[in-house]
Amino acid sequence: MELTIYLAGEIHSDWREKIKNQAKELPYSLKFVGPMEHHNRSDNIGEEILGKQPNSILKDDAASSLNNLRTQVLLNKSDLVIALFGEQYKQWNTAMDASAALTLNKPLILIRPEKLHHALKELSRKADVTVETPEQALQSVSYIFEEA
Repeated sequence: MELTIYLAGEIHSDWREKIKNQAKELPYSLKFVGPMEHHNRSDNIGEEILGKQPNSILKDDAASSLNNLRTQVLLNKSDLVIALFGEQYKQWNTAMDASAALTLNKPLILIRPEKLHHALKELSRKADVTVETPEQALQSVSYIFEEA
């Protein structure tokens, strides 16, 4: 069995690479998908496809349309969503992706530091599992494959 896991969350740190590298050590198959991790590509994709936009708002709108398309397709194809709420960056996209996962009835593992407990209490109660580290999220996935 292979699980496809959508990794939702900020794109500025290497948390996804840490999970992917740890997953290579596991005796089962995990496929990871997620948002465009190259920030400039994500910001400029609308103009790359649709052409130069007249202002920054329309440039953002064009990019958002394509980034939302990517997210929708990949979330729909995923078996599970891991959403990381970090402390350093604004987490609006993470909240949107976690909510979309819940709407699609996708199993959701929420990663959030204890410091964000209060701010994320309602979302945390809707998630299937809430952990504090990416390592705990991967351990949670590993449990799925554990033999009885």
